[in-house]
Amino acid sequence: MSTAVVLLHSPLFTAAQWGGLPGDLRALGAHVTVPEITDDDRPPYAARYIARASLEIAEHAPGGPLLLVAAGAAGPLLPGIGAARRAAHRPPAGYVLIDALLPQPGAATREALHAAQAAPHAPSAPADAAVPAPGHPAGAAATAPRPRPAGFYTEQLPSVADWPDAPCGYLYAGVYGSDGGPAAGRDRCCSAPEPSPGWPAERGGEVGAGGAPYGPGGERGARLAALRGWPVEHAPGATGADLARALLGLASRM
Repeated sequence: MSTAVVLLHSPLFTAAQWGGLPGDLRALGAHVTVPEITDDDRPPYAARYIARASLEIAEHAPGGPLLLVAAGAAGPLLPGIGAARRAAHRPPAGYVLIDALLPQPGAATREALHAAQAAPHAPSAPADAAVPAPGHPAGAAATAPRPRPAGFYTEQLPSVADWPDAPCGYLYAGVYGSDGGPAAGRDRCCSAPEPSPGWPAERGGEVGAGGAPYGPGGERGARLAALRGWPVEHAPGATGADLARALLGLASRM
């Protein structure tokens, strides 16, 4: 039985953030579930996101192995969602982070994770301009960020001691900012890092525009993932079918 893909949008945006990616994955033969989490609008924000995502997965995802894919600020919530799936006797088959903040051991806040993982020149707060969702055709409706109070960034995130419990991979697309939203300032060109020794990265496309609110979206996350020994797919600027192929290619190597 093939692995089903679950696309988890950033809590700073809605599922519209994924643009045309679900359809592009389905066109390549993948079974795709796209949870919509919008009731995490009050504390505890992270716990509410995890609970709703788990319910959506239980209701809509098919039986069999599940690949949990998180964008941006959903990355640190993967351990909690994975623990909920294990409690339901359906442990994930793997995890993929796309331009995302990485979970790290111990209780942490989004603010602390950003400070530790963002590019050195990154501003201290996420950009709030609406931008087109990746994979949307020109002129499509923009994906507007969800307003979040200061407490959203400073709350303690749930910690899961035995994570990761399944293979992990990182996709650097430069399409989603490390704040979890689509990259802003995409007219700013960003150079892609060269793979370092021990970094099993494949270039999935040419280097293109991909600046993000916190610096190049996912570039530092990709480096940190490589240090953890995770496979990294390098596809800067990829959208549409190219992004879908990069994601499935990474999953096949995990």
